[in-house]
Amino acid sequence: MSGESAGDEESAPGEVSNRTATVRTTHADAPLVAAALAPDETDSMTTRVDGDAIECVVERPTTGGLQSTVDDHVVNLRVADRLVERASEHLAADDGGRRSDTNGDTTNT
Repeated sequence: MSGESAGDEESAPGEVSNRTATVRTTHADAPLVAAALAPDETDSMTTRVDGDAIECVVERPTTGGLQSTVDDHVVNLRVADRLVERASEHLAADDGGRRSDTNGDTTNT
């Protein structure tokens, strides 16, 4: 993960200056993890998938708000990643070495 902040000072009166952080993580199934995160995203977040990576840019007007949003995103990210990983493990165990062909028929491998 990486994070960048545009500055820690609050804006001077009349100035509009947002703080920005970028969180980039890699996953075995990045599109599925990103899809699991989508319902919890806010308007201050922009997320994109690039291969096995998820990149989320957070922009907030205050440093405290930025920290809270990034903290929430990281917690949600860890939960989503664990769920996808566990689901994959269970599917592999339930498969028992069998695969479905394109017609949905099961064959032993």
